[in-house]
Amino acid sequence: MPKACIAPKTLLTLEECMEYIQQDECIEVTPNFIRMRKVILDEHERNRIAKSMKSEA
Repeated sequence: MPKACIAPKTLLTLEECMEYIQQDECIEVTPNFIRMRKVILDEHERNRIAKSMKSEA
């Protein structure tokens, strides 16, 4: 069985994160870390919302 390859984490500044994020993501800023997160964590819920947004457009 082949091993899974995981890309190493990339350290970005707040400004770089703001340029990089997608519409369904947010930036979490703490004193020690800057994290990019999905707003809706459940993948099935994200897909359902994406489909409904496409039908509205």
